[in-house]
Amino acid sequence: MHHHLAPEDIVPMPSSIHNASRPPSFKDAEKPTIEEVEVAEPTTRDWNDRDTALDVDAHPGFWGKVFKQNPSKQFMDDVVEMNKTELNAKDVKRIERRIDLLIMPCLAICYAFYYIDKTTLSYAAIFGIKEDLKLNGEEYSWLSSLFYFGWLAWALPTNLLMQKFPINKYLAFNIFLWGVFLMAQAASRNFLDMAVLRTISGAAEATADPAFVMITGMWYTRAQQPRRIGYWYSANGIGIAIGGLLGYGIGQINGGQHSWKYEFIIIGALCTLWAIIMFFFVPDSPHLTKWFTREERLTILSRKRHDHAGKERRQWDASQVLEAFIDPKTYLFFLFGLTANIPNGGTSNFGTLIVKGFGFNTLNTTLMQIPYGVIIVLFILFAIFGNERLPEGSRTWMMVFTNVPTVIGFALIAFTKNKGLRLFGYWITGASNATFVVGLSLVSGNVGGTTKKALASAAVFLGVAAGNIIGPFLFFDSEAPEYRSGIIACLTSRGVEIIIILILRFIFWRANRRRDRAVAEGKLKYDKEALDKEDLSDWKNPSFRYVLVSLCRKLADTTRDADAVDLVNLSLYLGCNITYCVPYATML
Repeated sequence: MHHHLAPEDIVPMPSSIHNASRPPSFKDAEKPTIEEVEVAEPTTRDWNDRDTALDVDAHPGFWGKVFKQNPSKQFMDDVVEMNKTELNAKDVKRIERRIDLLIMPCLAICYAFYYIDKTTLSYAAIFGIKEDLKLNGEEYSWLSSLFYFGWLAWALPTNLLMQKFPINKYLAFNIFLWGVFLMAQAASRNFLDMAVLRTISGAAEATADPAFVMITGMWYTRAQQPRRIGYWYSANGIGIAIGGLLGYGIGQINGGQHSWKYEFIIIGALCTLWAIIMFFFVPDSPHLTKWFTREERLTILSRKRHDHAGKERRQWDASQVLEAFIDPKTYLFFLFGLTANIPNGGTSNFGTLIVKGFGFNTLNTTLMQIPYGVIIVLFILFAIFGNERLPEGSRTWMMVFTNVPTVIGFALIAFTKNKGLRLFGYWITGASNATFVVGLSLVSGNVGGTTKKALASAAVFLGVAAGNIIGPFLFFDSEAPEYRSGIIACLTSRGVEIIIILILRFIFWRANRRRDRAVAEGKLKYDKEALDKEDLSDWKNPSFRYVLVSLCRKLADTTRDADAVDLVNLSLYLGCNITYCVPYATML
């Protein structure tokens, strides 16, 4: 009778088998011994050969494609094993370049459509929608603000749904809805039709920023994420420039419909087309992609092994709730979000009307948006790279520096009559987009305690939503095309924003100085390692120091508690979602 190796004796991966020098005989086969088998280290080919037999992640079934699928146990076990080894730096760099080529362009295009979608109403305004739909008084302002009412109402539900479905497919589905709702707006007959469609369009777009940040977090290490977020965030300037070109082309159409209808139809159709491409092109997560081999997928996760230095806690702490409400920083964070977005709510909906009021015709007005978008991109890139190279303690100064051109710009629009100066002023108001990018981590780096941080983040979220709702109502139809009150309100809001940034800087600096002095004088002693394991607020943790250094430089320091630089919080500033607050909302 022949003897065979038991299944457990079979090595699951190809290996180098070294037998005796003579060919194996029938007699040898009857006496197999495990000592005769020498297993070599797994090679790249070995890892890839496991795809068919073991890697169910790369081939999810129907329900795995519909609902969110976690990595298999086998895949995560292999990640753990790879974490015990030293990764090849050249291989990691090669994989990261491929990730950049796959993920960054897709997110940039998504964000460009995100901004084009939001500003389509502004282009429709100069193409005659106000006259055709007989919008009077504050109705146009209401159409601008209702978008953010829908966005605000759907923020929590969409974040909950995002946890249940594959992130790419859920985002692509929502982008498809953006396009459908845009095209439907072309059929609007009156204010009520537009009001309903604008509200549900805002709800569909509530998914955007949290999804973009979540995708970035899946593919990049904690130290890499801020720069990548800045890259795709700068695409809002690209979106403005492309929107100007599209508007110019659409204005040339001499068809049977009004130009504003073509604006909604064409941009909506492009949006739905991109959603379909994205649905099939962008992978849902590193472990589900077919764009990388198994070993490369393992490497993508393994290279993030140092991102979880701290342990995140999700317990709701009542004492931190009280502390958040009595901490002046909470209200300053709210005011920061408010003052930064009152101008945004105004110019994103009235920008084309303002420029047309300078004396340009409709088509030239669309072209004047291109330099505006380019300036936004340049300032954001300048802030990203400049912030990494400036001395420590310079981040708030960078925020002030990038906000000053916006103040000057609104002043030129409000107080000069020269057409060229006013246009230049309008262009440089885009610089403040960089202020927002640099200020992304104001809460995540300067609030301690999980519960307190969630509430502080919610304060920023409410401020941004309120600013975008209030902004359009400061532009009075009776003042068209000058909109002097609205311009002065934007100027004032930006000035107050600078003051808030400086107040926050002073609060952080004074608290750090007081604690450092107490330690130096021996009045304050503590075990930092022990305290870092506790979920303490910034007021109660004597080892806590407020962040005044460069964002990217600080995030690169993996010794800092990961909770202090939670990237989910950044999404609150980018588009104001409440991803971070979802776990707590379910506890209440």
